[in-house]
Amino acid sequence: MENEIKEWQKVLYLDQGVPDNYVDVTFMKDLKKNLYTKTYDYWFVVKESGVLTHQICSVCIFITVFIYMDSMLLSPQILFCISFVTNILGYALKCIYFNDGLKNNYYHDLRISVISLGFCFFLSPILMTLTQSISTDTIYAMTFFMFLCNLMFHDYGTKSVIVSRSISLNSAIFASVCLASRLSTAWHTFSMLTFALQMFALWPSFRTIFKKNTKDRAFVCMTVLTSLLSFIGVASISYIASIQYLLLHIFITFLCPALFVHMQSYKNNIHGPWEEAVINLKK
Repeated sequence: MENEIKEWQKVLYLDQGVPDNYVDVTFMKDLKKNLYTKTYDYWFVVKESGVLTHQICSVCIFITVFIYMDSMLLSPQILFCISFVTNILGYALKCIYFNDGLKNNYYHDLRISVISLGFCFFLSPILMTLTQSISTDTIYAMTFFMFLCNLMFHDYGTKSVIVSRSISLNSAIFASVCLASRLSTAWHTFSMLTFALQMFALWPSFRTIFKKNTKDRAFVCMTVLTSLLSFIGVASISYIASIQYLLLHIFITFLCPALFVHMQSYKNNIHGPWEEAVINLKK
């Protein structure tokens, strides 16, 4: 019949008696919203923010130790002994409890440790004189920028373009060298460099393994203890800085997750037949 209403089709090669830019009401029938959106719980986000908190604490602890070393309140021998003992304990925990059934290559690990310590020991006298011609203010500015790069590019467990473990580690080591070069003796420089390797190379790896192989409560306890240790260190240097540091932790741990969870209600992803086809190789 001529008067029969034909169903509108999403094609341009048929003359349907309407302009080419016409959009029928049935065009949006296949529209789907927030199809693959994951909803996060507030306390889950608070727990996951501990990864960022740990890295900030590492930077603050290192700076606190540098101030103590520069003020002659901490001897390099004590710092080296603390680093050595904690590294042994951490490695023992990793081998006994967190090895995931993998065979540990003790000789390889020992060889890498000896080589790293050897490089730090023999390069310490050179690193002491590396920045003599550079002003202290410039050194501190470079240190601040490098630690900021360390926090920005650090691997917090998410897949992102900005994540780069090599840039993060190299930035922290560069900042550590800048600070260590301002110390009085080669022993001070050597102990600070070994402590930097522990804080920015070994400690993040141990945190990741610990978080993966333990319950959430254990990771939260470790986060609280690390935050408390760094806060006590900052408070021992400056009362005002400790208050600012505490407010920063509250903002990152509690306010940012609350804002993130609140903003989830405004997330609006649309899906429909206009999207590119996705090839599923599993079938």
